[in-house]
Amino acid sequence: MEHLLTDHILLSRIQFALTTMFHIIWPALTIGLSIFIFAAELAWVKTGNIEWRRQARFWTKFFLLAFAMGVISGVPLEFQFGTNWSRFSVASGNFLGQILSVETMSGFMLESIFLYFMVAGWKRLSPGMHLFSTGMVALGASISAFWIMVANSWMQTPSGGGRMVDGVYQVTDRLAAIFNPDIFASFPHMWLACLTSTAFIICGVSAWHILRHRHSEFYLRAFKAGVAAALFFSLLQAFTGDLSGRTVARYQPAKLAATEAFWETNKPGEGAAWSIFAWPDTEAERNYVELRIPFVLSILATHDPFGRVTGLKDIPEDERPPITLIFYSFRIMVFTGTLMIIVALWAVWTWYKGRLTPIHAARQRKLMKFFIWLAPFSIIAIWTGWIMREVGRQPWIIYGLLRTDDASSPLTAGAVSISLGYFALAAVFFITLFCVFSVRILRKGPETDQAPDEPESGRPT
Repeated sequence: MEHLLTDHILLSRIQFALTTMFHIIWPALTIGLSIFIFAAELAWVKTGNIEWRRQARFWTKFFLLAFAMGVISGVPLEFQFGTNWSRFSVASGNFLGQILSVETMSGFMLESIFLYFMVAGWKRLSPGMHLFSTGMVALGASISAFWIMVANSWMQTPSGGGRMVDGVYQVTDRLAAIFNPDIFASFPHMWLACLTSTAFIICGVSAWHILRHRHSEFYLRAFKAGVAAALFFSLLQAFTGDLSGRTVARYQPAKLAATEAFWETNKPGEGAAWSIFAWPDTEAERNYVELRIPFVLSILATHDPFGRVTGLKDIPEDERPPITLIFYSFRIMVFTGTLMIIVALWAVWTWYKGRLTPIHAARQRKLMKFFIWLAPFSIIAIWTGWIMREVGRQPWIIYGLLRTDDASSPLTAGAVSISLGYFALAAVFFITLFCVFSVRILRKGPETDQAPDEPESGRPT
């Protein structure tokens, strides 16, 4: 504890981690909700079914809340590059500064401009133009996600033909830096995580109301749409996870070894085993209470049952990331994701058997309760995946080029402690505010009647 209170670098890392964990909830929701709302509105325009318009309008209220929370939490997060990580900003600013500017001027501006038309245009725009506005909001949210992941993936696999000159990274090929090796795995994996998590949250909210027989037909429609999306996106997520794992194996062997608590490099002709569970002992450099599956780690890392996987003992101790934290974080993410796929398959089977009807849905109590519990766990899966990704990069802030200990601002531990306390209190205040407004929206429920001055059909005339 004494070390924690006197180490300003560790405190700055904790502050950035907590701020990121709070912030990441809201972009995940805005990306997922914007696409769900667009799909619902598209169904209304194509079919003229007013129920899909009700879906779009209802979930837009939560999108607005999440968007506001994302702005509120995102500003101080970005400020920390200058306040707590000034040496990192100097080293990477000539590239990352441009990337963050492009994100603001493209994705965020597109999303913000068309958000006005999406919210205020129901009575002023034709259905087709309103659908276009909603699509631009969804596109803007995804563009923002792409550029943010460009910045982060470059920190994982710095590319662009440059080198460090007087403490500044000189990028000579910006296209190579943007389309670095990690971006092809990390962006689709994170984007699909946003969609999957949102789908389970929609299902969880809907399941809660279905069990209480409140607006059952409305929430059953949302539940079915969420189930279809949850299964589709979670299966795709598994494929991008495989791609991400092979990228880590190729470019960040220390992260892979730490994630798997894998100590001894496997010999030629011997496959590396994957530990389902273990208790890593970093002092003795071995695992206790270990449950392993032969060859699986080699298959996951190289698609070869005898593929070579570098062990931690072949990596210098000062270049190893914290093992225990990312070992368990990765398993929480994987096991949660696997459970999400199983529950989504269960829901689709129940649907196929004709048990998801307004009369029978509330009787599926176990299924509904699983979705209610998985709603928050879908966010926990994102958190643990992000912990594995970021902590696994340590001790580097720019992998192989700049160490985290050399990237901080010259601050006192007391100053960082004060700002950390402030951010913690602010996060509690704003999450409470979000919950209060969410409860109000849920209590009010979806609109029941169509306003007389709105178009009666989604079909443009």
